[in-house]
Amino acid sequence: MKNISLAALGVAISLGVAGCSEPPAESKMQVDPIDLNKNNKLELKSGIELNNIDTSVRAEDDFYYHVNGKWLEKTAIPADKSSYGSFTALYDESQKALRKVLDDALKNTTMAVGSDEYKLSAFYGSYMDETAREELALSPLKAYLEPIDSLTSRADLPRVMASMLLNGGTTPFGWYVNNDAKNSSEYALYLYQSGLGLPDRDFYLKDTEKFVSIRAAYKTYIQQVFIRLGYPQPEQAAGNILELESRIAAVQWSRVESRDATKTYNKLSMADANRLIPSFDLESYFASANLNVTDVVINQPSYLENLAKVVADSPLETWQHYLTFHFVNNHAELLNKEMVNLKFNFFGKMLRGVQEQAPTWKKAVDSSNEVLGELLGKIYVETYFPPEAKARMTELVSNLIKGFDQAIDDLEWMSPETKIAAKDKLSKFTPKIGYPDKWRDYSQLRISPDDLLGNYVRYTQWSYNDMVNKIGKPVDRSEWFMTPQTVNAYYNPVNNEIVFPAAILQPPFFNLEADDAVNYGAIGAVIGHELGHGFDDQGSKYDGEGNLRNWWSESDLTQFEQRGSKLVAQYNQFSPFEDAHVNGELTLGENIGDLGGLTVSYKAYLLSLAERKAPIIDGYTGEQRFFMGWAQIWRRQYREEELRNRLMTDSHSPSHYRVIGVLPNMPEFYKAFKVKEGDGMYIRSAERVKIW
Repeated sequence: MKNISLAALGVAISLGVAGCSEPPAESKMQVDPIDLNKNNKLELKSGIELNNIDTSVRAEDDFYYHVNGKWLEKTAIPADKSSYGSFTALYDESQKALRKVLDDALKNTTMAVGSDEYKLSAFYGSYMDETAREELALSPLKAYLEPIDSLTSRADLPRVMASMLLNGGTTPFGWYVNNDAKNSSEYALYLYQSGLGLPDRDFYLKDTEKFVSIRAAYKTYIQQVFIRLGYPQPEQAAGNILELESRIAAVQWSRVESRDATKTYNKLSMADANRLIPSFDLESYFASANLNVTDVVINQPSYLENLAKVVADSPLETWQHYLTFHFVNNHAELLNKEMVNLKFNFFGKMLRGVQEQAPTWKKAVDSSNEVLGELLGKIYVETYFPPEAKARMTELVSNLIKGFDQAIDDLEWMSPETKIAAKDKLSKFTPKIGYPDKWRDYSQLRISPDDLLGNYVRYTQWSYNDMVNKIGKPVDRSEWFMTPQTVNAYYNPVNNEIVFPAAILQPPFFNLEADDAVNYGAIGAVIGHELGHGFDDQGSKYDGEGNLRNWWSESDLTQFEQRGSKLVAQYNQFSPFEDAHVNGELTLGENIGDLGGLTVSYKAYLLSLAERKAPIIDGYTGEQRFFMGWAQIWRRQYREEELRNRLMTDSHSPSHYRVIGVLPNMPEFYKAFKVKEGDGMYIRSAERVKIW
């Protein structure tokens, strides 16, 4: 259901890197008398982690390695992770904080059954009880797989698929309810392509040795699942599933195509949508999911048209095996050790290069966070996020909006008419900081201390029902799509909002003991990044009310697209491996967010100085510390398998390129570090990109 919540953002793009964490004990949002805009009151720290600087690499040649080189040398990726960096370090700490909350709940024997604390205790306890999971083995699956086993008619396939999706299974398409992108004051139903077990369609379509071996290992994994389920002819079932998924992959849109907000908005009547895939009764499917709607937004219509033949040609038994495998695979980590290990060996070791599984308590915390996130969030913010921190972040956001407003004024390439429209949109941004004003109500979710799989299934059903119940009601713009303890941030275009959970508002992103420069280079640029998503290649298609509507003049839009094309070309040149490079089209929105965000944050930093001269701290000027603040938040180590996967599937550029891709386009960086022709960070002025 975490994926469904994120899908509901439409083309909203979050800042974060996979893997998040919590704050070190010594930096848990302690309040001090620092005023972010009056940095002459106290002697402040630089906020720069000097021990990480590698003086053997010149700042002018590779700023990322100069600022982070020593950290990269001394930091090993933990055995239970596929990458490690600032985001994961904070997440590790937040896991410990959440563990304490859950352990305390587990020890409390006086709580009322059904209370919020009881639910935390019951869910966490059901995950931690490994003895019970071994005794139950695969028996909890039986009731959920029975409807698939008893399927005898193709006419019943839509009904069974809908029920499996509502139970947490996988089908060739999924759906969610969110603001109608062309009428953001109302909810709409969206249907999107889905259904693959491997990370991306290209894993099925590419025939290099690497992908052939991955597909072979995937087939073996599927076969082993069926062996443990006791199914006859497990090898044949695995082969049929791989063939079916390969056919599904062949008709899916690419990730670049699927991020186009205009192409993916196709609103059809239910009858017209049904005609796209005559071999599958969509109306019956939606009725089985308790969805009473007259129209639906189809994200990839040609996918449905081409899927029709796949559905018609595939034997019913193959669909039964497909639905069975995916339900078991989606919940394997909730079963006995044999199934947990089986899934980890393929998805963890083979696909991501992870060496060891995380300890059970970490998995239990993560799962509790996924299912009961806002219950944990309430307690988290009471302990780790005082009101003073929210007030200071609010001030920073306000300054960044002022900086963005000035940046629009300074654009030479944009006409006055489009500037007025851009400023109108900027004035309507809604910032959300720290935690929701209204917490989610879990009163209708039943959690049992001895039914881990059932807890997950009931959570999935409850979440679906929560979405379905939105239809026909006013849009709830107070809703959050991340919990406060998430080390991340996001922009939601249909609400025109920027959201900053409490957990990211800590060093190295937000340091209350540091001079302004590093904060503007770090969390300021993060704020600017999210503001920038409202004006990236997709976010710029939405107006200030969150409606998908063109507010650009034709000539300005041409200029904007040309500048974006130059940025695509720049990032296409980054190649961490000889045979793989950054996809500049896939990462364009994030790269525009980075470039615009850092540019605007620099302007906001100068405004905050109010014409005062920034102090020199630790031998660095304020301008230098600003750029160093940006570089140090992106330090990250990747396992090769993980980095290769991200190049194919992640809309964010790898960390190294988030630094050296942005800075050479900013004249302010050249001035701060005296970069000149011949230096590694230099590009000719005519080739530099300025968008915002």
